[in-house]
Amino acid sequence: MALTPGLRKFALAVHLTCSVGWLGTVVAYLTLDLTVATSQDPEAVRAAWIAMGLVTSWAIVPFAISSLVTGLVMSLGTKWGLFRHWWVLISLLLTAFATVVLLSEAGVIGRLAGVAADPATSSDTLLDLPHTLPHSVGGLLVLVVVQVLNVYKPQGLTPYGWRKQREQRGLSAS
Repeated sequence: MALTPGLRKFALAVHLTCSVGWLGTVVAYLTLDLTVATSQDPEAVRAAWIAMGLVTSWAIVPFAISSLVTGLVMSLGTKWGLFRHWWVLISLLLTAFATVVLLSEAGVIGRLAGVAADPATSSDTLLDLPHTLPHSVGGLLVLVVVQVLNVYKPQGLTPYGWRKQREQRGLSAS
């Protein structure tokens, strides 16, 4: 199923918007996470956790899911295919992995944001809340790798891609 040129451009624009949006919201989250990890001001930590909860649930998770879905649409509806090129397959696997990790962490972030939002939470407790820097830095690195793969599109066909290429050459020779 190939997308028409107009629909392909539209799908690409949506996919790029979602992917770059995901990357941008992770950078915003990382800034808040650095505040949680380094600040000794309980109110700054409280505000950062509340913002982290909102950014995660209203921006990062929707962008991640949208990026995964639109990436599938792009791969299935264009010449690149889903299983023909290593860069597409690796991008898909990294995006799916990042989304799964994100969804598992979103619950933790939501719970910690809830603790921080509770006015009864003491300053000491706020300052003792754990940060999520390994996940936010790791997530950012994975997203940058996916972006680089999608921009440079390194050559290399999967075994399935080689087989499909041979089949197409055989059909055109007939």
